[in-house]
Amino acid sequence: MTWDTVKTRFEDANPTLKADALNVDEMKAEEITAYLRPNPTLSFTVDQMYPFAPHIDPNTNTTNYRPLTDALTTGSISYLHEREHKRELRQESAQEGTRIAGSLHEDLQRNLMYNLRVAFVQTLEAKAVLELAKADLDYYDHIITISQERFKAGDLAQIDLDRIELLRVQYESEIEAATVNLRSQKIALLQMLDDRTPVDQFDVTGPFDFGDTLQPLNDFEQSALQARPDLEAALQSVLQAKTNFKLAKANGSADPTFAVDAGANPPLPTYVGVNVTVPIRIFDRNQGEKKRTQIDIERNQELTEAARAQVFSDVDSAYEQVRSAVALLKPYRDKYRAQATRVRDTVTYSYQHGGASLMDFLNAQSDYRTVQLAYLQLVGTYMTAAAQLNLAVGSEVIQ
Repeated sequence: MTWDTVKTRFEDANPTLKADALNVDEMKAEEITAYLRPNPTLSFTVDQMYPFAPHIDPNTNTTNYRPLTDALTTGSISYLHEREHKRELRQESAQEGTRIAGSLHEDLQRNLMYNLRVAFVQTLEAKAVLELAKADLDYYDHIITISQERFKAGDLAQIDLDRIELLRVQYESEIEAATVNLRSQKIALLQMLDDRTPVDQFDVTGPFDFGDTLQPLNDFEQSALQARPDLEAALQSVLQAKTNFKLAKANGSADPTFAVDAGANPPLPTYVGVNVTVPIRIFDRNQGEKKRTQIDIERNQELTEAARAQVFSDVDSAYEQVRSAVALLKPYRDKYRAQATRVRDTVTYSYQHGGASLMDFLNAQSDYRTVQLAYLQLVGTYMTAAAQLNLAVGSEVIQ
């Protein structure tokens, strides 16, 4: 898999990311609830019943049991009318909450993508180290073959040949350790992808190198101010706090309830009535919530400033790590690697022809491996620092 393939697979399959996306959908559903109108209230009443008193018919002067003869039947419907745009403000606050959840989801994706990138880089580094260990073993086997020929020709002592052959186990151990490390990195990457592919059938590919050009720090800072989703969420929280303050003031107003009722009490005619109920907001005018939401505006403004300062700190720190890695890598690329190869090959040639001691050859070989391994580790450090800078900026400014 390439990096683009891994990233796409991760976005589609990672359960943590998918669960958080569902949270955004839940917030979207709450917008519907926030904009709902109050339900009207319907009531029905039967009054003036006499279940324990007999009814005397005045015409016949007879007693009958009729408990509903004088019953008064009434029905009413009432509706609470919300003033001061309460419903619209609730919806606006819910929509802003959805936008905040969306920004926080992007921020979660940003952090998880950094973890994924680091795992991908570590896998590439483990592959490069394994390839270096195999190349070193192949080169050393070539030296063993030449040494055995020199021994047969009487040009090399048995003790020197034994020492050379015994050192081969060190190269075998390095290959085994590099193989285990590579499998471990693949397992970690597969776990993040929620993939059950066997480790032996899974591999990644991509450039394992560094770029020696770096844009000015100010460019990264300006990009971060526009792209960081956590800063965007902080700005959106200020807007939501202001909306909540408006809603708190609106909730302090009185909402009238309008009602219409009708009743019948035969032989009297059916009547219709109208009722308006208005609460008198003398004591409770929602003072506490008004104060709380007003303070919440200031709190979120301070949090926004803290988030902005964190953006600059993250970018500056990550930029310095990338710059330092580039500064260390340039001499390795331009000088030390070629120099170590030249020294190893020269000493090896001299050793093969009796001009250098066994210790000189072993030291040259060890120095070569140290330089080459250090270069690979520095490349891995650079790519990890580049991923850290991408995390700090909020977008892939360095591929």
